Amino acid sequence: MSAQDDDSEREFDIRWADGAELKEPSARARMLAARWKENPPKPQPFRADPGPRTPSRSSWRSTAIVLGSMAVLILVLGYANFRPY
Repeated sequence: MSAQDDDSEREFDIRWADGAELKEPSARARMLAARWKENPPKPQPFRADPGPRTPSRSSWRSTAIVLGSMAVLILVLGYANFRPY
């Protein structure tokens, strides 16, 4: 058998598989279909409204803590360099 014969057999197999009338669904699709038969999902709009958003102040607080810590570190390192020995 030559390499060309192998390629032609693969093409035949792919054409045969692509031409199948019925394709088996994946395991996840079968699982969801079985689950939805008993308990169908509620209809939802295409892009659901996430609801009201509460303002978050923790992000400002954490930003202030990080910037304050960096300022203290810079001052301490600057003081250490100017201190006479």
